[in-house]
Amino acid sequence: MKVLIDGTCSREFESVRGAFIDNLEQRGEIGAAVAVMLHGETVVDLWGGCKDSSTGEPWREDTIADFYSAGKPLIATLLLRELEKHSIDLDAPIATVWPQFAQAGKERATIRQALCHRAGVPAIRTELTNDNLWSWDTMTTALAETRPWFEPGSRHVYHTNTYGHLVGEMARRLSGLTPHELLANLSSDLGLDLHFGVASSDLERCAAIAWDSAQSPVALPPDDGGEGSMILRGYFNPPGYSSMGVVNTEEWRRAQVPSTNGHGSARGLAGFYAALLEPGKLLSESMIRESTSVQSSGPCPVLAQDVSFGLGFQPSTSKRPFGPDLTSFGHFGTGGAVGFADPGRGLAVGYVMNRVIPRWQSTCNRALISAVYASL
Repeated sequence: MKVLIDGTCSREFESVRGAFIDNLEQRGEIGAAVAVMLHGETVVDLWGGCKDSSTGEPWREDTIADFYSAGKPLIATLLLRELEKHSIDLDAPIATVWPQFAQAGKERATIRQALCHRAGVPAIRTELTNDNLWSWDTMTTALAETRPWFEPGSRHVYHTNTYGHLVGEMARRLSGLTPHELLANLSSDLGLDLHFGVASSDLERCAAIAWDSAQSPVALPPDDGGEGSMILRGYFNPPGYSSMGVVNTEEWRRAQVPSTNGHGSARGLAGFYAALLEPGKLLSESMIRESTSVQSSGPCPVLAQDVSFGLGFQPSTSKRPFGPDLTSFGHFGTGGAVGFADPGRGLAVGYVMNRVIPRWQSTCNRALISAVYASL
C-alpha cells in the first residue's frame, strides 16, 4: 500500500528515503520518522504513515513517540553532567548522593555499577501497583529498600525498567530537579523535542503505540529469590512498568519512567547525539570516552545473550552494531527505535515509530542504518 511521507532529504541520501518508504509500505511500520545529521547539518528529516492506526490520523512533523530504552542514554547523560558539575567520582558509592540507598546489602554499590547494570536491583521486590508507578517518590523509595538480587558489582543484569529510577534519582538528588525538569531544561537549551513526562499541552502530539503481540501484564509468583522471579518483577512490577496495558494512557505519557517512557522525535534523538559529538557541549571529552566504552560484558539473563554495556550507552559490537565502525555508540529501544552517533564520520541518527515488536533490532532499523552508510 502506498504511504504518504513528508519532510526533507538531501540528494545524496535518497537511498534512506527509499528504505524509509519500504519500512512503511513493505516492512510493516505503521508510522515513523527518521533524522540524520552529518557534521551538525540535517541531511534527512522524514516522517510518514499513521500516527494512530485506529483512526488513520497521519504522522505529522511534530508527532512524538515513546522510544523505550533509547531513552537510557538520556537519563544517564543527565546524571553524568551532574557528576562532572559536582566533581563526584564514578566509583563513589551510590549512597554518596542517595543515602537511603545504603540498606539491605547495597551500601557499597557504586555509581559506575548503577550506570552499567551491575548495581544488583534490576527489579523491585515489594509488589507494587500502577498507581505507585505514577509516583516518583514511591518508586524510588521501594527501589532503595530492595534487597539486591545479586552482590552489586559481581555481574551485570539488564535493569530494564528500574534503570530510570535508579539513575534518575541520583540526578535528582544532585540537581534538585526531577528527570522531567532536567531533560526539559536540556531540550530547551539545545532545541530538542525530548521528554520524560509529556506536558499536558503536548499529549495530543503522541503517536498511538500498537504492540505487535498479545503481551500483557502477568500475575507475579511469590518472590523466591530466583532469576525467574527477578526477571518477571523487572518487567511487571508494577504491572505496567514495561508499558503493557497502559502505554497509550495519559497517566503513562505524563509519568516519569526514564528507562522506558521517554517520548520525542527522531530529530530530537539525532540532535542529542550530534551534541555529544561536540566535546564539552554536553559532557567532557574524557567522560564521553569513558561512558561510551565497554564497562561490562558477558551473559545477561534478561537479554538471554552476551552483551556489552557502557555507562548508559550501548557500545557498538559485532553482534549489535550501529554501523560498520565499532567506535559508534547509542541505544536501541523496544520495537526498533534507535539513536546513535558515529564519531569518526560525524554522524548522528534518530529513528522512532509506533509499531512495537518485542525486540530492539528490526529489519526496519537495519535497513535504514545500511542505507545511511551506503550514502556516505
